[in-house]
Amino acid sequence: MQLLYSLLLTLAFIALLPYFVHQAFVNRKYFNNFRQRMGLLPDSLNANSRPTIWLHAVSVGETLAAGSLVKALRVRFPQHRLIISTTTATGQTVARARMAEADGFCFFPFDWRFCVRRALDTIQPQILILMESELWPNFLSECRQRDIPVLVANGRISDRSFVRSQKFGFFVRRLFRLVTRFAMQSQVDAERAIRLGAPPNRVSVSGNIKYDIGVTSESRGFAEVARSLAEVFALSSAPLVVAGSTSDGEEEIVLSAFKQIREEMGLEKTRLLIAPRHPERFGDVVRMLDSSRLKYVRRSTIEQERVAEAQAADCIFLDTVGELAALYRFASVVFIGGSLVPKGGHNILEPALYAKPIIVGPYMENFREITNDLLGRDALIQLRGESEEELISKLKTTLIELLTDQGRAQRLGENARRTIEDNSGATARTLALVVELIERNEEIKRQKAKGKRQK
Repeated sequence: MQLLYSLLLTLAFIALLPYFVHQAFVNRKYFNNFRQRMGLLPDSLNANSRPTIWLHAVSVGETLAAGSLVKALRVRFPQHRLIISTTTATGQTVARARMAEADGFCFFPFDWRFCVRRALDTIQPQILILMESELWPNFLSECRQRDIPVLVANGRISDRSFVRSQKFGFFVRRLFRLVTRFAMQSQVDAERAIRLGAPPNRVSVSGNIKYDIGVTSESRGFAEVARSLAEVFALSSAPLVVAGSTSDGEEEIVLSAFKQIREEMGLEKTRLLIAPRHPERFGDVVRMLDSSRLKYVRRSTIEQERVAEAQAADCIFLDTVGELAALYRFASVVFIGGSLVPKGGHNILEPALYAKPIIVGPYMENFREITNDLLGRDALIQLRGESEEELISKLKTTLIELLTDQGRAQRLGENARRTIEDNSGATARTLALVVELIERNEEIKRQKAKGKRQK
């Protein structure tokens, strides 16, 4: 089965090779990380006498979620090396900017055995922590053969993934049995993991680590970045709508609604800060802004001598990675992207931490539990609609309501922050599992060594 899987993986890679080549030369993607994806990691990551914890987060969302766990691991295991890997370049950028506690960073290897073995030979982890749901057969199999315990932390199985996984039941069951422990976000996620093949005694509900966002909100330099940008762009000078993590098809809706609310009496000076989720879309958003007739500035090109221009702009285009979370504190209202189009939504807890009123669209299945929790506590507004025109109208109406009714906006924000406070603690529960697995694995190794000596 693993041979067949590796063959199919190779065929898929060959089929997609033209796409990778195009992305590499046109968007400059994959050049910088290809060597590491092949398992050829930097010499600085070579194993030494210190035991190592390897934590893997696929992209930005998982990386941000891992922040509180990384801090907790550093405190609990001060003598261990802590290596962070990601799959995407944006995730790597955020990890390097936000995780000063780590000893090293790298990209996760392709799931060919020779790549996996190279990476494991270099890092030699005592334990592997996988954030949310990143499972690769050859990698997990190699960890099993080396007696490396694997913990899925903050585990989540989306509606779409669950349906898709059920179609490959025999293969998925074998895959789930290679994981040592599952720490799932909710009871629904735990039940799904068991139905997909995870042994029940290896599955527990830890809660959602993302609720522990307060632990990482003021990391080194975070507040300084916020204050600096607030001064440059005069973010507190007028009502500010922050549209964070927007996806393809959403900027048009946001810009249209924004221009309409500025026609309302008393809201003429309202400003917009827009931050697309993926850097490769920055050029597309610039073209939209060029045709919008709004005065806008790009964060990446602003210079000290252009501060007056920045402070007078109707729209601020945040074309950088890793700064958005620092700026939610200045928002009057926040819209979270990936939710007006079927992308599954993005993290709504970062603005909730600052008690901001939050708006999302109808597509939030990747954050199902959090969304339902906030909705049940009157801490979130979710728009309903199918056509673009309907969504523009509802977004405009809701923005006007929250910008003009400060009491309503304040209640939503306070309820959101209280929800975070009431659901904290998942990091501590996950850390306890890490301690348990490391201690158990060390005891097993001691017993094996003792047995060999006796022979």
